[in-house]
Order: sequence, then C-alpha cells, then structure tokens
Amino acid sequence: MKNIVKNIILILFLGISSYSFAQYDKYYYFNRGREHLINSRYAYAITDFSIIIQSDSSLYEGYFFRGIAKYNLNDYIGALLDFNKALSINPVFTQAYHYRAITLSQLNRFDEAMKDYETAIDLRPDHVGIYFSRGITYLMSQKFDKSIEDFNVFLRHEPNVSDAFVNRGTAYLMSKDTVRALEDYNKAIYFNSFDPNGYIRRARIYAMRNENQKAMKDLDQAIRLDSTSSFVFFSRALVKYALDDIDGALSDLTKVISLDPHNALSYYNRALIRSQIGDYNNALEDYGHVMDINPDNVLVYYNRAAVEIELNDYDAAIADYTRAIELYPDFATAYMNRSVVKNRTGQFESARKDYDIAQQKILQFRKDASDSAFSIFADTSKTFNKLLALDADFTKKTFSNRLESRRIAVLIQPLFKLSKGAVKPDIALDKQYFFPLIDDFLKNENLEDVALSSQNIEIDNIIVSKMDSISEILIRRDDSKEKALGYFIKGMSQAQIKQYSSSINYYTKAIALDPSNIFYYLNRGVTQSEMIDFISNIENSIPRLSLSDNIVSSKNVMNQRSFDYKEAIDDMDKIESLNPAFAYLYYNRGNLLCLSNKMPEAIDAYTKAIKQYPYFAEAYFNRGLVSIHLRDTEKGCIDISKSGELGINDAYSIIKRYCLSEEE
Repeated sequence: MKNIVKNIILILFLGISSYSFAQYDKYYYFNRGREHLINSRYAYAITDFSIIIQSDSSLYEGYFFRGIAKYNLNDYIGALLDFNKALSINPVFTQAYHYRAITLSQLNRFDEAMKDYETAIDLRPDHVGIYFSRGITYLMSQKFDKSIEDFNVFLRHEPNVSDAFVNRGTAYLMSKDTVRALEDYNKAIYFNSFDPNGYIRRARIYAMRNENQKAMKDLDQAIRLDSTSSFVFFSRALVKYALDDIDGALSDLTKVISLDPHNALSYYNRALIRSQIGDYNNALEDYGHVMDINPDNVLVYYNRAAVEIELNDYDAAIADYTRAIELYPDFATAYMNRSVVKNRTGQFESARKDYDIAQQKILQFRKDASDSAFSIFADTSKTFNKLLALDADFTKKTFSNRLESRRIAVLIQPLFKLSKGAVKPDIALDKQYFFPLIDDFLKNENLEDVALSSQNIEIDNIIVSKMDSISEILIRRDDSKEKALGYFIKGMSQAQIKQYSSSINYYTKAIALDPSNIFYYLNRGVTQSEMIDFISNIENSIPRLSLSDNIVSSKNVMNQRSFDYKEAIDDMDKIESLNPAFAYLYYNRGNLLCLSNKMPEAIDAYTKAIKQYPYFAEAYFNRGLVSIHLRDTEKGCIDISKSGELGINDAYSIIKRYCLSEEE
C-alpha cells in the first residue's frame, strides 16, 4: 500500500499547482515541502509543512501533505491525525478521505476505512485509484472475493498495471485458486519484469507445489533486482532448506539478520537449523537473541531446553521447560519433557508429578480436541521444531518486537546539562524554551560558549587548560559565588573528559558555597548518572562464568545488575524545591526514573516537563517509549509522532519498529 501513496504524490501536486498563499514565504515552504516529498525526504517535508501550518492553521493542504509524509515514515497514527484535521477544515476533500482510508487500513481499522472509501467514491466515482486501494484493504481484511471485484474494476480501466495483477493474484491465492493466482503473477512479470514482487509471489506458489527449483530461480531473480529485501533472502533460505542446502539456508538467514538485526524469526529458524546439525552453542546464542527481542515466546524456551539437554545442562533445561509452562500452563509436552529431565537428575518424585500432569492434560485435550488453541500445546504428537515456512507471516505476532527496559536505556534521548562547546538547537523563535534564569546565569563572561544541551561534547586539551585557568582564578577570589562558579567550571571540564568522580567532587564544592544555584545540582545529578552508566558498560563488557565450566549455561547473567540513581534523582528533587518552573529538571528526572525501572513515575515526570514546555521534543519521545514499554502503544506512538513533528528524526525508526505490529 505504501507504493500507492508514493506513486501519486506528483499527480497530487500537479493538481494543486495553482495553490496560492497569502504570503510569499508560505509559497516557498510549500514548494520546498513538495520537492522533499517527491524526493522521499519525508522528515524535511514534515518540517516545511509544519512551518506552513504554524503560519496559517486553516490551510488544509498543509495538514494533508504532512500526513502523507508521516505515512511514508510509517507514522500512521500521526498521519491519521493530520488527515482528520484536513477534513475538519475541508469536508469534501476527496484525496484526504482516500488516504485516511489507506491509513486506517494500516491500523487494522477496516470498517472505518471502508466508510472513507465509500465517501471518496461518492465524491469522485471516476477515480479508479480508490478501487485499487480498497482492493488492498479488502485483501488485508481477508475479504478476498470483494478484493478481486475491486481489482477487476481497476484493471478494466488500467489493464497494464503489474501491481494490480500481483494483488489480485494474492487474493486468488488466499482463495485457494492457485491456477488464477499463477496466471496473474505471470501477467505481473510480463508487464513489469523489473519488479521483484511478481517473482517473489510466483516463487511462493512454486514452493507450495514443491517445485523448489523453479522457486529458487524466481527468488534468485528477485534478489538480482533488489538485494536489500530481507524477506526475499528469508524466503530463499526456506527453499534452500527444503532442497537440503543447509549451508545456503544458514547463509541466507545470516544475510537477513545483517539487513534486519532485530528479525527474531530469522534468529529462531537459524537456531533450529543449527540445533539440527549439532551446532549447539551457536544455536543457544540465536535463541538468546530471540529472547532479547521477545521474551514471552513459549517455543523458544521449549526448543532451547532440547539444546541444553544435548549439552548435558539439565538445570538450564528444567528452567526453560518451567518457563514455557509458566507462559502456557497447558503445555503438556513441556511437562512430559521436564519429567524426563528430572528423572535423569534423580528427581523422581517431582518427575512423576510432571508425568501425571501431562497425562491429565492429554486426556483433557482428547475431550476438547475442537479447541485448537488448547490442542496446539497439549498434543504430544505435535512437532514444535519445524522452521516457520513460506506461508508463515514474516512479522508473525509471536515474534513481534517488544520494547524492553534494557533497550529503553539505549534508545531514550539523553539527559540535559550545561556543557562547554554546546550549540543551541535551531528552533523557531516562538517554539524556543524561555527560562530567564538560564540566560541570566550564562551571561557571565566566564561561561562563554556554554549552553544547555543533551549532546556528549568532547573537548580538547587546549579548552580543558583554558577552563582550568579560569576556574583557578575564580576559586582564589573572596566572593563565595565566584568561588562556586570556579568549582562549577572545573566540574564541567572534568565531566567532559570523563573524570566523573573528580567532577562530582567539584560540583559538590560549588553547591556548598552557593546552595541556591539550580544548575550546579543539574550538572552534578547528570554526571552522577553518567558515572553509573560508565561503570555499568564496563561491567557488562566482562564475561562472567558460573561455577560450571559450560560457558553457554551462564548466558544472560549479564545486564541483570541494577544500579542506584537515587543521588542523581535527589539532585533533581532539590532543583524542584528551588525552582519548580524549570522544565528540564522534570525531563532529567524522568530519564533517571526510567533507568531505575520506575516507568509510571517516569511518565509523570515527562508529563510535567511537557506542561512546562509544550514543544519539548525529547520529552515526547521518551514518554512515548515508556508508554510503549507499558503496553499503552497507541498513546506512546502519538507521543513519538509528536516528537518527530518537532524534529526528532529517530522517531521514525521507533515508529517503524514498535508502532506497526498488532496490539498485544
């Protein structure tokens, strides 16, 4: 569906070329935003259309085109909000109904999408592109007959469009009509032999028919046309596996992982293959990657236990079977296998209990065999170590990317402090943060080139020497505030060369002399956090082994130590007691609470920061991450979208990764 939006952006702009603005600069930003859209520079386009909207909020085209830019960055929630706004201003804007329908489809809100398609068709019955889009929505909602009807309408008017044949072919395939599906895929390739999609789809049919050599030929051609598609390599890996080309399958799965390091499905399949060929240690490593991405996948624990048995690590196997049972209490086969392992380790009574529970669940399964959800894990004849094949959803929900607290620590925008050499962000005047106390403090001639920033500024020895000279002069003076400033400058220089303990000591001296200066607490708190993170990174880089000589049995020991950010948080609390209007104290406290795994409290802190400063992009971004972690995905994605709108480009990789999967 993404291609639909891209392909007609130019047509839309041609249709709006006579658009006139009240002021020249609006026209300039509109044209520049248009160029960015046409050239796929979507983040830049968002910035330009946001400027237009800020200058005149009644221009519905600004919201519409910004919505298209957001859509192409996978920010469907943000796009939906913009299309809603465009339609509230102009209720007969056909294209907005069309693209809102497409966006609603991506959000799986199919009934609402259909209403918008109907409205768009009523307004513009001659616009056949709407039938194409609705055909895809019918396909996504598994209404295959209706999908075929819409593509028939489209193809009567546009008989040479390969994408229409690809999609109609898929609708036929899902309707179990492989003959017509193959005919449509052949036509798609005929009309556009340079589009890999036709080859990929046709290969699927060949694989279903066990015509694997034909499937290989098509997938090879698809890769020649697009060597960046992880799905093609994944598909070819499964075909190679079916052809007993184990090395080739492993090579392709490794390629998928290099293209998409968070593709749990490829780690999982590679782990299964490695297990089958006796490469147990690497299989364990792959299962570890799957668990990092999705720790609640029951099959990962079940299959990893089998590998641990091969390595005679029975305690680890029992622990994994136990975890599988915790995740799915009716997993009869896990009980049965755990019983076997317990027998091997002499736990006979416990083994007997597991065996009895398994038998009870199997008996229950035979009574309730119609319950497929139950039968999957109760049926002892079920094979759980098959590769997920071509008919599996590549983004299967059980392998969805879940935002874990460890990843939040990596992804959140960093803390703010005063730094030498920092550059003020390029923000429109009316969106800047105004806090007079900062300007008053930084007017001091000794704080030249110092600004509030989250950047990790590195300074060279010349700058360090200059800062130290200034600090020594100030420290020798009689005035306590000047002495305090000297210690503060020395603390800054030490922090920026990563001498954290020394830096904290100087900040503490500054606070003792001038306990009302909030910026001294700010920098000390942030430096305390940086020191903790530095120690954490060092400790986590050192392998730790258990008493067992089996290295792999101690995997996942790392990253389990928690660190205490209380002193840093106390500094932010002190700032609040001195000046509760300072937005950055709440933002920093939110980060520190997040790092302390106090997520609801972190959200409260970010919310206070945003209340003080409504254009605080980093606060929206971090609050969105925490909300996603707490499974409030929709609210989190709205915040991430807002941060992207305010200039955080990292927002769109987060949206793509965490805002596109089904709700859990």
